[in-house]
Amino acid sequence: MALPVISLDEVSVCYRLARFRPPSLKEYAIHWMTGSLTYDELWALSKVSLSLGSGENLGIVGRNGAGKSTLLKVLARVLKPTRGHVQVHGQVAPILALGTGFDAELTGRENILLNGLLLGHRRVEVQQRMEEIVDFSGLGDFVDSPMRNYSSGMVARLGFSVATAWTPDVLIIDEVLSVGDTHFVKLCHERLERFRAAGTTLVMVSHQASEILRNCTRCLWLEKGKIVEDGSPVEVLQHYEASLVSPQIR
Repeated sequence: MALPVISLDEVSVCYRLARFRPPSLKEYAIHWMTGSLTYDELWALSKVSLSLGSGENLGIVGRNGAGKSTLLKVLARVLKPTRGHVQVHGQVAPILALGTGFDAELTGRENILLNGLLLGHRRVEVQQRMEEIVDFSGLGDFVDSPMRNYSSGMVARLGFSVATAWTPDVLIIDEVLSVGDTHFVKLCHERLERFRAAGTTLVMVSHQASEILRNCTRCLWLEKGKIVEDGSPVEVLQHYEASLVSPQIR
């Protein structure tokens, strides 16, 4: 039996939230030295276990604050879990937020090079794909202007274009497909279909049920950092949407 591409074993993530925020560094130092700083614990994820094989397409749904983005950050190796074990094999292409890895003062072309290097590609590899990335993004001459002049949609288009210029083993997407015009969304779906055919494992978060149904073969419902249900997109989405009408969780 083939080993899973993604494996999570009872993964938990805890954030420490300060009860009091000193208004200055001096007051912070005083409170720290006297031991009067106190924190509350917020468990964003609690004992999440998950296994995904090559070519599986997982959609993640849940209310705001359910732990969806935290889970994606753990999978992308951006965030280390407080407890539990995570294994992700192969090349990972994460698209976690608009502008991640971009510098607003650099041009789009310079940011393509920067982002490509951050994703682990060599400079020559990025330069070879440069025009293909620019063409796919549809930015045209705008690619040579500073990114501070870009709209959120333009930033999302460029981020998606760079991250998907190479076929990754794991593609992680956080709400990116909800940004952009109809033509670009169509191009994104065509590229995702190509990745699925190549055996890429897809993990995506979306508040749009249509995106989950279109792109995913499996759906995970998170609530307060815990898995409520893991199964077929049709069934999980039906139960999840019913819970939005009634606050009672099954």
